[in-house]
Amino acid sequence: MNKIVIDNIEYEIMDEKETITIPDCFVKDSNKIGRGHGEAKFYVGQTTDNSTLDFFEDFTGKCLIKKEDLLKYLMDCKNEYLHPDQEYRNKKNMPSIYAKHLELISSIQEEYLYFNIYRVDVQPPRIYINSRSKVYELIREISLPNISYISILKLKNGNNLLYYFRPFIDYNLESLHKTEIEAIEEDSNISTSERETIIKSRVGQGKYREKLLEECPFCPITMVNDERLLIASHIKPWNVSNNFEKTDPKNGFMLTPTYDKLFDRGFISFESDGTMLVSPWISPMNQKRLDIFSGKKIKMLPTKGREKYLLYHREVVFKK
Repeated sequence: MNKIVIDNIEYEIMDEKETITIPDCFVKDSNKIGRGHGEAKFYVGQTTDNSTLDFFEDFTGKCLIKKEDLLKYLMDCKNEYLHPDQEYRNKKNMPSIYAKHLELISSIQEEYLYFNIYRVDVQPPRIYINSRSKVYELIREISLPNISYISILKLKNGNNLLYYFRPFIDYNLESLHKTEIEAIEEDSNISTSERETIIKSRVGQGKYREKLLEECPFCPITMVNDERLLIASHIKPWNVSNNFEKTDPKNGFMLTPTYDKLFDRGFISFESDGTMLVSPWISPMNQKRLDIFSGKKIKMLPTKGREKYLLYHREVVFKK
């Protein structure tokens, strides 16, 4: 059974509400794109889907967000704050807004920030939640619309329910990829051939893929060896790698699409001995469906020479 420790209390992970997009209408003025002043209610599902009602039960369970998760979120979306790709209302001021948000979160003394929610009286089938808490307002304050999402763990200790909220940013947006590639294209310190190699490595093509296939001609999890079904996945993400790391075949695995996405999004990671780690931020039901669990040994995983990259993945990318 999956368990997690929160505020020195061990909880059983009952379920997860995965990837609820944060829309522009939810965020506060500083980060908005469109018109209007934002609304506090947050869409979480529909009455036609019983799983949403089952998940929240009577909407009175205690809720939590962690300070370290808020700081991690800000670090993950730092590039978008400093070099905004979306057309924010305050686009020119986004770097200073980021500094203000970072200072605010850093100044919070408590590590565990608790709040309560209630269901908004909106005509079905749409289900919204809201809160009168300053913690909830803080989520609205720092969130970037459209490219961010909330996941919620439903936890239980005895008869006590706790809903653990955590914000994430989607690393895989095409618009952000375009910005990263444009930066490489404009770098006059890189030769034309090197620039082409680096850009192709972004999407797992070119010499990077060829070298990786020579060393790892199959997915070590599924053993599929059809090159058409294999993705050259970076271990340390391309956007935070230096030019050598971007094209280093030791900074990659060949994976089938499902496992590539799990690994790329930080839902799975690996120890240097090939032991799989599975994030609690993927529901127990989906873990069972995918046949993934922490402690599973992937014997054919080529880890030699990849230890430093795997360490980075476990510490930074993996959703602990």
